[in-house]
Amino acid sequence: MRAQSSATETGPVAVTEVGQAVETGPVTEASTAVTEPRPAAAAPRRRPRAGGTLQAALGVTAFSLTFPATAWGLEGFGAWSLVAVRSVLAAVIAGGCLLALRVPLPGRRHWAGLAVVAAGVVVGFPLLTTLALKTSTTAHAAVVVGLLPLTTALCSALRMGTRPSRTFWAAALAGAAAVLVFTVAQSGGALTTADLYLFGALLVCAAGYTEGGRLARVMPGWQVIGWALVLCLPLSLPGALLALSHEPVRLTAHSVAGLLWVAAGSQFLGLVVWYRGMAAIGIPKASQLQLAQPLLTLVWSVLLLGEQLTPAAPLTAAAVLVCIAVTQRGSA
Repeated sequence: MRAQSSATETGPVAVTEVGQAVETGPVTEASTAVTEPRPAAAAPRRRPRAGGTLQAALGVTAFSLTFPATAWGLEGFGAWSLVAVRSVLAAVIAGGCLLALRVPLPGRRHWAGLAVVAAGVVVGFPLLTTLALKTSTTAHAAVVVGLLPLTTALCSALRMGTRPSRTFWAAALAGAAAVLVFTVAQSGGALTTADLYLFGALLVCAAGYTEGGRLARVMPGWQVIGWALVLCLPLSLPGALLALSHEPVRLTAHSVAGLLWVAAGSQFLGLVVWYRGMAAIGIPKASQLQLAQPLLTLVWSVLLLGEQLTPAAPLTAAAVLVCIAVTQRGSA
């Protein structure tokens, strides 16, 4: 549209960007200048994938200490007491952070997903694995839970419609097979009640990880686990009081240290960096980093619990690390 040249003409009609006619004020010489279009705002820089991988790896490291810490905790607490008290302590930490930062309540549409996270990660996985560790060794439980990356990837594909490459799936299945062979060799080929607990833990944890990774795309990861823990508090607090009244408690350095780690490290801080990592690099790719978790747990079981490793452990470690490298390339 041509600029008006008269400084005395008033009331011209201009057309806005949305096509609406509006009256403008007097046209002056200054207003006749053609305004240069403003450059579009720069798109926010994506979080580096290396940073997401590092955060997911830190989460895996924290999780690898969970079983040894649980074994320590069981030295002084009953299984139900340990699970309930760890949930309460983690909820207090998370709730304090949410209150201190004045984080608003999540939208109503997010509560169903948070309930899945709470059921799978806050309650289901800790309870089932703790019950398993009453009769199973830490090393055995660690290798069974090594199947978690595959179950998480499967759950993610069903829930979110992700379609990893064939290379990704081949490497993931190879890694899971290596872990499974190692598990069968360690257990003599027989499945126990502890194994059933562990397989159940795989399913509920995979669902919680998938839903948590999805929510971490729309809210900070620490808020995902924080609200999930707070959501469980009305159940975990009376559950802790009931369990403590029925199960004996013997406070030792090991039991207290184990309780504090599974509450603050595994249940809160580890999940914070884990969900942030999943949001940055994707659920399937992050889940494959957990193939290293059983081997890390085996190292901790030797250093902290004095358990003996079999000769098959280094071979499994090498196979798993190769699979991790392939899955990282296959999902890029």
